[in-house]
Amino acid sequence: MSAVVKRAAATLPLLSIAQPDRVFAWHDRRALSVARFLADVRAVAAALPPSRHAVNLCEDRYAFLVGFCAVASRGQTNLLPPSRAPQAIEEVLASHPGSYALGDIERDGLSAHYLRVRLDAAEDGDVTVPQIDSEQVVAIGFTSGSTGQPKPNPKRWATVHASSLHNVRTLTEALKLAPGALAHVVATVPPQHMYGLELSVLLPLLGPFAVHSGRPFFPADVAAALAEVPEPRVLVTTPIHLKALLRDPIELPALGAITSATAPLSREIAAEAEARYGAPVVEMFGSTETCVIAHRRTANEAAWKIYPDVLLRPQPDGTLVDASYFAQPVVLQDVVELLPDRTFHLRGRNADLVEIAGKRASLADLTHRLLALRGVIDATALQLDEPDCPGIRRIAALVVAPGRCEAELLDELRLAVDPVFLPRPLRSVERLPRNETGKLTRTAVLAALRGDMR
Repeated sequence: MSAVVKRAAATLPLLSIAQPDRVFAWHDRRALSVARFLADVRAVAAALPPSRHAVNLCEDRYAFLVGFCAVASRGQTNLLPPSRAPQAIEEVLASHPGSYALGDIERDGLSAHYLRVRLDAAEDGDVTVPQIDSEQVVAIGFTSGSTGQPKPNPKRWATVHASSLHNVRTLTEALKLAPGALAHVVATVPPQHMYGLELSVLLPLLGPFAVHSGRPFFPADVAAALAEVPEPRVLVTTPIHLKALLRDPIELPALGAITSATAPLSREIAAEAEARYGAPVVEMFGSTETCVIAHRRTANEAAWKIYPDVLLRPQPDGTLVDASYFAQPVVLQDVVELLPDRTFHLRGRNADLVEIAGKRASLADLTHRLLALRGVIDATALQLDEPDCPGIRRIAALVVAPGRCEAELLDELRLAVDPVFLPRPLRSVERLPRNETGKLTRTAVLAALRGDMR
């Protein structure tokens, strides 16, 4: 039984700051007001078919926001597929019979009804904010599949509302945002991903933030998007994108803060980013199951600061996470060391530990050692499912190391790793099969090891 008492109001507003003229989003180089946003939400909501679930496929972030809120205001649930690949979309549709899809571009071949989101509503002066039932499941996110098949994770409005207020507080403090001031968010992550949802969809809904509608990918695109919004600017990104920005000579407009999540961020990269861009880098710790539950200033902090109302309890199989706004406790595979001041050190993942011939090792540590080899710019390691002839489930690895041969890399790695943990095979590839948030799914890595990567 949870040790945290769960209480929630009957309804909670969809939008916290409902000033009609407040800038809510930047779309096609134009500032869109709260009044315009609410008009778009009403227009789209009126066109939605009766159903319980809608797959939100909008690529434009403002269109996603409108669709997300229209679906929620109709008492329906947004389905957020782990990718926009046709197979992933169809799997989500099939698992929710009677669901439909909505998006902002023409799509052919979907098995379900498809609604095109139109953003052409006229402002009518009505700034009535929809009230959402606290217990309503407004979204179902899916895990990335990094350790197996994606799993659905329902999100009640009370849960994401409370969690987002912690994110609002963390960022307003990092920005030193004055009361009444507005910050502007540019995000490189898709809104369908839970981190993208929290930091670029729920953030402008529940705090003093306006969001850029694009999802820039290349450094020049990121710089251009940032230039389209005023200061203070927040860049919501990932370690893989941050590394790409640091390797590129392009200058970015002044930043007020940078956030990072989806993969571990090294202290070296965080410090380099802070020195180059003159902005604090705030790393977020969370999961699809829990949303963000902690943060740290990675350049100068090793410990994670736990959000208020969140409780962590180490378990044999990971860590039990509970909060006053959770429907029920969640067990994560992350192994933590609790400290006395509501902080913790992350000690790895339960699933990250492997045992071969009575010896134990960490896949994260092996990946770190691969990355330390001369010429290696990206790498990952995993344990294979099928045992070899002696019955051992071997370690395998992918590396991106231009100009280095696999045999040389193995010879160097042999100096730092017990022979039983040497990757067999170690495969050199042009790039790792990372998804749009920089994550690696087990399925994609196994396909690349077989040479099936496209």
